[in-house]
Amino acid sequence: MKSTGIVPRMIRYGGGITAVRSLPKAKGKRPAVIILHERYGIDQHTKDLTVKLAQAGFVGLAPDLFHRFTGDRQAVLRGAQRVDLTDDGALEDLDAAVEYLKKTKEVDGERIGIIGVCQTGRQPVLLAARRNNIAGAVVLYGAIGGREWQGNELRPTPIEDLIAQVNCPVLGIFGEADHIISVDDVVRFRNCLEKTKKNCHIRIY
Repeated sequence: MKSTGIVPRMIRYGGGITAVRSLPKAKGKRPAVIILHERYGIDQHTKDLTVKLAQAGFVGLAPDLFHRFTGDRQAVLRGAQRVDLTDDGALEDLDAAVEYLKKTKEVDGERIGIIGVCQTGRQPVLLAARRNNIAGAVVLYGAIGGREWQGNELRPTPIEDLIAQVNCPVLGIFGEADHIISVDDVVRFRNCLEKTKKNCHIRIY
């Protein structure tokens, strides 16, 4: 990435969770976006996304949702090891991220949004279902692939039930040729949002 003068920094919040934070050049309190990493954990791409958010005028924060994992982090970065997230753990980390941002002097605490990507696509819906002070939730090609419509022991609430409880606008972006999330899944997602009268915009590219 070409130099923007914006430097992503590692910070700690909520009793030891590491995160990457980028601050915009703009003065005053700015809206913030929690950007969730993909299955690789926090890699260079995730750090770059916090910088892009800061360039656009947001405080960008990327928490390490894999901080409980004690195995081979290099294998995770290579994509050779998968780390499964629990709803309880993710909520704890994301609640703490919201509280951290609300106490950050550069942040407008009324305008905190969240983006989840692929493996972490579920977590924006989860957070927006459990809190009423999230400004917007973005799902990038995640959350609704096949078995994700059912609950399991790690993530007991079916995604359809979470959708019904969402308290903010939802943007969903998906790919037509995605081999994990079908167009039928996307249509079902949109129908669930519309049935429960949620403010939403769904795009398939």
